[in-house]
Amino acid sequence: MKKFSVVIILTIAVALSVNFLGCKNTKRDTSKITFNEQIAPILYKDCTPCHRVGGSGLFPLVTYDDIVKRLQMIRYVTEKKIMPPWPADPSYSHFSNELYLSDDEIELIKDWINGGAKQGDPKLLQPPPIFPLESKYGKPDLVLKMTKPYYIKGNNQDHFIVFKIPYQMEKDTFIRFIEFVPDNRKLLHHMNGHLIQYKPGAKKDVFKGEDYVDEELFNAKEVHEKLDLANDDGSYPMLTPSIADYLPGVTTPLYPAGIGGYRMAKQGVLYINDMHYGPSPVDDSDQSYFNIFFDTKPPKRPVAEFQMGTLGISPVVPPLVIPPNTIKTFHTQATMPEDISILTINPHMHLLGKSFLAYAIKPNGDTIHLIKINSWDFHWQYFYTFKKMVKIPKGTTIHAIGTYDNTSDNPNNPFSPPRTVQEHGGSMRTTDEMFQLIVTYIPYKPGDENIRLDGASIR
Repeated sequence: MKKFSVVIILTIAVALSVNFLGCKNTKRDTSKITFNEQIAPILYKDCTPCHRVGGSGLFPLVTYDDIVKRLQMIRYVTEKKIMPPWPADPSYSHFSNELYLSDDEIELIKDWINGGAKQGDPKLLQPPPIFPLESKYGKPDLVLKMTKPYYIKGNNQDHFIVFKIPYQMEKDTFIRFIEFVPDNRKLLHHMNGHLIQYKPGAKKDVFKGEDYVDEELFNAKEVHEKLDLANDDGSYPMLTPSIADYLPGVTTPLYPAGIGGYRMAKQGVLYINDMHYGPSPVDDSDQSYFNIFFDTKPPKRPVAEFQMGTLGISPVVPPLVIPPNTIKTFHTQATMPEDISILTINPHMHLLGKSFLAYAIKPNGDTIHLIKINSWDFHWQYFYTFKKMVKIPKGTTIHAIGTYDNTSDNPNNPFSPPRTVQEHGGSMRTTDEMFQLIVTYIPYKPGDENIRLDGASIR
């Protein structure tokens, strides 16, 4: 009996090895790969959402003619995994709306190009996706736009501007979702938007005051006075912070109904503190706007936020100072005082960033993977929303580790030769550095870990 079992095992092993070797040596028939049948669905899913009219891509990638103009570039950026841009390592953790190609998809594109990039049978081409030009979520209930374009001086300097966008409605309402739409994606580095709301009779004219102020020329009190943000009696109105934020590559997360949302008084101001435009050698302009979608009910579970590291609840260790010609690693950690459910995380560094890792250690010693970015890209800093909420038990310590490259080998280094770069009191200049992990969460309720965060819709 024992001898018979050994024979069976050996026979199965040989069969498996033959099959494996056969698969390994089997080559894809490139003559049967066509754009209409195999390639278009991949591009529609991962490339066209940005590379289209009204998208952030510099050129369209929708039709066959669009693609064949750039075959060698497409092969290069997909093989090198430069495009589509998805810095997070999918072998470490997963998120909603991931934008990356599988190894098989990358190989399929390469084989298609090497095989002559055939177009194929038109009947097999699925219709390209349709994208709204002004909003990816449909028609908004209210659009609040910068009252006039802001003209950016082409002096190769950073610009930090505070804006206000006043509004007046017939009645109070509730906000389901706010979508920020950047006008000048090339120069807009970040935006922090807050909602100021006035009680009835507290402010006679919300439109009074300047539309924007250069915050580097005035202190905070002077900025507020020039924008005329205070109530008529000099007191300050209610401010709801961080109702919309932006970083390069960011799409505002949309959570399922009942999670997130805000109350919106019938008169108020969208207070943008601040809008940071990166350096430009030529004059340019920006007139960004906000799409606001209403709700009929008050938010059941408002979201909260904390940040670790620079300007956050936990210090950077050692202090964020990066000497020239060095590659240096920094750490920050924070222990949670209560059970929370994480929805979204946002790692943040500037031009010297090299890699980023965040994880959590539970009181029992188990590790929760949060995010790993092997090759930091300053130009793509997503708000990474998990597929399902991640429970972080009370007493869990969240760790973030960031490595910076201040050598001449870093093509993004703003200085040549390299010089000491450090944190300057939370300075957001691209030539200074920051190290942050921003966490969006809600207090935990049993069952949160089973709630899906992807696939949410406005209506």
